[in-house]
Amino acid sequence: MYYPRSFPKFIVLGFVLVSAPLVYALVELAMNLDLLAKQSEQAVVQASRVGQASRQVREQTTLLERVVRQYLILDDQGLLDDYARARQVFLQTTRALAAAAQDETTVTDINKLIVHESMLYTRLATPGRTPGFVTEIAEGYAALAEETQAVLNTSIRVTEQAVDGLRQTAREGRENWTLLAAATCGIALALALIFIYLVARPIRQIDDAIRQIGRADFDHPIVVNGPRDMQYLGQRLEWLRKRLHDLEAQQNKFMRHVSHELKTPLTAVREGAELLRDRVGGELSTEQTEIVRIIRENTLYLQKLIEDLLKYQQTRVDNPHTLGPVSLVDVIRRVINEQKLAAYARAVTIKAEFEPVTVSGDSEKLRVIVDNLLSNAIKYSPKGGEVLIRLRAHNGAAELLVIDQGPGVLAAEQDRIFESFYQGQIPPDGPIKGTGLGLAITREYVLSHGGHIGVAAAAEPGRPGACFHVRLPMQPAPA
Repeated sequence: MYYPRSFPKFIVLGFVLVSAPLVYALVELAMNLDLLAKQSEQAVVQASRVGQASRQVREQTTLLERVVRQYLILDDQGLLDDYARARQVFLQTTRALAAAAQDETTVTDINKLIVHESMLYTRLATPGRTPGFVTEIAEGYAALAEETQAVLNTSIRVTEQAVDGLRQTAREGRENWTLLAAATCGIALALALIFIYLVARPIRQIDDAIRQIGRADFDHPIVVNGPRDMQYLGQRLEWLRKRLHDLEAQQNKFMRHVSHELKTPLTAVREGAELLRDRVGGELSTEQTEIVRIIRENTLYLQKLIEDLLKYQQTRVDNPHTLGPVSLVDVIRRVINEQKLAAYARAVTIKAEFEPVTVSGDSEKLRVIVDNLLSNAIKYSPKGGEVLIRLRAHNGAAELLVIDQGPGVLAAEQDRIFESFYQGQIPPDGPIKGTGLGLAITREYVLSHGGHIGVAAAAEPGRPGACFHVRLPMQPAPA
């Protein structure tokens, strides 16, 4: 898809495109309102003219009838002249009414009215009176008045029809405007959603890239789509990923070399301490025995530190191996057998509650997870204490709980104890100090299996100690 060069231009383009349907709807509404206003004004003016002219025609017809009746009674030639003048005004008004009329029916009725009045006037102006002259003229003008009233009623009806037409036009316009508003709002909403997706897409890709770098995943390239400036930012993140990948590779190489170089002199020191401890070089005094003991314990601690470093680096370098279904019950039983001697030395009882659970993963890495958690629980438990291992299936996942009766984990340390080389403020009650890598390795192995690990300060209400909980995806049942 085409993207502008810069992100602000893309935002402006989106705003313009989203606003275009709404602007079109407003312009269309304004034009229709203006047209309806003009039509209404014309209809009102036309109705006013027709109504005024119709009333004048009616009044003038009444005047003509009154003058004719006076003329028939008085037979005064002056009244006939008055009638002629009133007749001229009547003709002008009727012609104006015909010009203002909006339908052919009204015009036809007005023309008939004019013709009828002309016939009556011709008959009235003819000299000599027949026996039925007065009755004929009186009835003729009475019929002329009725025709005038009919014209007035017709004009009123036509005006009402025009008003009804305007109402219908307004109703149809309102319906059309409603449909137009709904359509334009729908189009604007669709365009807005499209642009929201297009705007959020590069931002989401950048967020995913930052999270990828944050979890030390340097193996997958970073690609950001969008405007040029966003693509440039993605390229800089890709450069950062490659740089961190190279630095991590150099760090791993350095750690392997240093650890390997340290093991050789350390082995010599440890063997020398063992020979002195076994009195190979002769008997030792009490002070010398204590010195040998201190040397031996520190060489053991240093050896464990080097082994943990090598193991931790191996977890950061190697990809997780999925070897197939693994029974966690068998893994836990194996670890318990391996930790029996350590538990016996501290008089710690190991209690296990199992449910048959199968997960998909590497059995050796799963063994390390359980081994690290159980060894920590034994190390921090008081002498004569109890360690509970509980395994169950919960919400489609395998849930492993390792609960001890030790001092627990401080709330401020619950998020940090899984960091490399971090050791809590509460020291373990054991002969050898830890290296701070066991839980870090455990977390790496759990994450490599797509799981989650956490810790609670207390296992159960009223029960001291810490509770480590691990969730691992279960092996899908065969079809």
